[in-house]
Amino acid sequence: FHSPMYFFLANLSLVDMGLTSSTVTKMLVNVQTQRHTISYAGCLTQMYFFLMFGDLDSFFLAVMAYDRYVAICRPLHYSTVMSPHVCALLLTLCWVLTNAIALTHTLLVTRLSFCVTGEIAHFFCDVNPVLKLSCSDTHINYLMGFTLGGTVLVVPFICIVISYISIVLAILKVRTPGGASKAFSTCSSHLCVVCVFYGTLFTAYLCPPSVASEEKDIATAAVYTVVIPLLNPVIYTLR
Repeated sequence: FHSPMYFFLANLSLVDMGLTSSTVTKMLVNVQTQRHTISYAGCLTQMYFFLMFGDLDSFFLAVMAYDRYVAICRPLHYSTVMSPHVCALLLTLCWVLTNAIALTHTLLVTRLSFCVTGEIAHFFCDVNPVLKLSCSDTHINYLMGFTLGGTVLVVPFICIVISYISIVLAILKVRTPGGASKAFSTCSSHLCVVCVFYGTLFTAYLCPPSVASEEKDIATAAVYTVVIPLLNPVIYTLR
């Protein structure tokens, strides 16, 4: 349980709890009190923590894919490459980058003017629904959202794909009986989580908008803020 995989898995669990708590807690309060309101400061705070924890999910999955790559493709160097110092460095890098990205989005929203009190077409303060209420020029916000958001999604996803291509090629070279299945079983849980997580996010943010775009966005957001954090511990305990 002190191996790098479980070290990152513990942090992923912490991030999942934070992601759910940053959105669902306020939603449950609204349902209980029947007051569907949120203050300006509360909205910005919720946006910051949602972006930070959501981005951390993506980065941690990429780091865990790299961990599986080293374990399967370079097993003799595993203890050296994934040393406690390297793990702590990767963890710190993930937290610093995601905090910087979340803070950038939040600060860009603070420069906007909101002429009237509007209704956010969502169950939490996501960036795009909030931008639709602004009467200022939101061109920079959308540009930064596309640039940073695309980077946060695509770069870790590419790292995961490259890691798994290398893993598959290494597994195909295994000649010992049962060796390939044993090697693949060490990353099957992570692969399931990656498919569910990125499948949902790509559906939400990369598919072209449709007539029922708002309803689709809300349903998709509910999946990756509630359902996926619920499924992660189930998937990882199947082994």
